[in-house]
Amino acid sequence: MSPPETTGPPPLRFGLIVIGDELLGGGRQDRHLAHFKALLQGRGLDLGWYWLLPDEPEVLTAHLRFSMACGGPVFVCGGIGATPDDHTRACAAAAAGVALSRHPQAAALIEGRFGPQAYPERIAMADLPEGSQLIPNPVNRIPGFQLRDHHFLPGFPEMAWPMAQSVIEDRYPIAGEPLRALAVRIVGVPESRLIPLMRRLGPRFPEQKLFSLPHLGPPPHVLLGLRGRAGIETAFAALCEELAREGLAYEVSTAQ
Repeated sequence: MSPPETTGPPPLRFGLIVIGDELLGGGRQDRHLAHFKALLQGRGLDLGWYWLLPDEPEVLTAHLRFSMACGGPVFVCGGIGATPDDHTRACAAAAAGVALSRHPQAAALIEGRFGPQAYPERIAMADLPEGSQLIPNPVNRIPGFQLRDHHFLPGFPEMAWPMAQSVIEDRYPIAGEPLRALAVRIVGVPESRLIPLMRRLGPRFPEQKLFSLPHLGPPPHVLLGLRGRAGIETAFAALCEELAREGLAYEVSTAQ
């Protein structure tokens, strides 16, 4: 058996946190997940996990403390405004164990945008966790901020998406080819029948991720495949060979 193909270090796995009671309550639909998946995968980067959280300080602080301790880049969308239900700035400071203080550059941007109307309420958006760096906002000039490899953005997609694009271009170089998926459709075979095959194949190609997606039909079938980058064609050919060896009929699928 030939050794697994090596492709260098794995791509960065990003986290995505979207905050808002209006999303959990059904008033709005989250649009960030699909956009960030496409944005990252187009640069050879991975979205590793996604949380949708309420506007509750205890929940936000606990989750941010956990994600900061885990390391890795995270985008956080929502809750950085000046209204009483915007808790993200204070929760980020609490999670990082730092004070919330007036950021002079953020204050200058807000004063430049609103003039005297920045006081007394809007200026609160310049109260950021100590040690924060600003993320420019090309739409209304009120910045986001980054802290502990977390990039805090507005909840509005029209603002968050160009800001995230700028962060990625500035901080995270293109990692390589986009993530791909190759799969076969197997009809009339229970998923349990495929488990031994998957256990044999997985260790041979550790850089590819096997998946099995059963569908109730009609007709009942299983999508069996791999997600990965360089070397995925070799692993997929081995998958098809294993299926043929087991006498299992299949067809190559475009659905994943």
